[in-house]
Amino acid sequence: MNLNGTKALVLGASRGIGRAIARKLAGQGVALALPWHDWPESCREMEEEFSSADHCTIKVDLRDPDEVRSMAAQIADRFGELHILINNIERGGMPVVHGSYQRPVNRDQWQLEMDTTLHAKWLVFEECLSLLRKPDEAAVVNISSIAALTGRSGPAGLLFNDGYSAANRGVSALTETWARRGAPNIRVNEIMLGLIEQRHGPGTRGWELLSAKNRQELLEHTLLKRTGTPEEVADTVLFLLRDGGFMTGTTIRLDGGFVLGGDTVPDMPGGVV
Repeated sequence: MNLNGTKALVLGASRGIGRAIARKLAGQGVALALPWHDWPESCREMEEEFSSADHCTIKVDLRDPDEVRSMAAQIADRFGELHILINNIERGGMPVVHGSYQRPVNRDQWQLEMDTTLHAKWLVFEECLSLLRKPDEAAVVNISSIAALTGRSGPAGLLFNDGYSAANRGVSALTETWARRGAPNIRVNEIMLGLIEQRHGPGTRGWELLSAKNRQELLEHTLLKRTGTPEEVADTVLFLLRDGGFMTGTTIRLDGGFVLGGDTVPDMPGGVV
């Protein structure tokens, strides 16, 4: 896809990964629609950074069907069509931060994780599908987590809670369904993230609450022995949009080898035959 002059809806650009993706696309000549809801200080920074007339910011609760419908109408009025949807919205309750769902303070936490991580993505796709059908070529990138594969187990069990893990497993089902619905003009792919700075890595409250031993165990479980960066996520998004023209219904695991970590490959036995 030739990105210059295209129109994109980028969710979550008020914070780390979404902001890096928005910067990367703006640098390619993409006009951006950037919704925001909470994190007021970060939202103000986002509005200031993307104050060009090419871009627009929209206040919207992406969990609310009426507000999502209104957002899609505003994008239609402003851009007329959409070439790109970056479905980057989630809310994950880290066990190290929140503890058990059975705590009274967490009464609504499970549903919040489902509504934000899974249902909001569905709402946005459904309301924006008609806009994505207007150009000759469009692309959707769903951002998910390896929590879908690990669940609350192993070293990551301190970071990935049950509801968040289940919601991310659901994202993969949506990716495959939407790829079928969008074909042949709308490509739909997914990036499944591991431990990334500002999302389940350094720069998050949960990471800071982990002991030095816990953090080392997480890094040792990652084949590349480090966490990823928002810029690496943005580079992967750019690849899918610009260069991955024959890819749809695909999930890229951007986790530094975390899912494969923890086991070693033994030396080959000599054999007896």
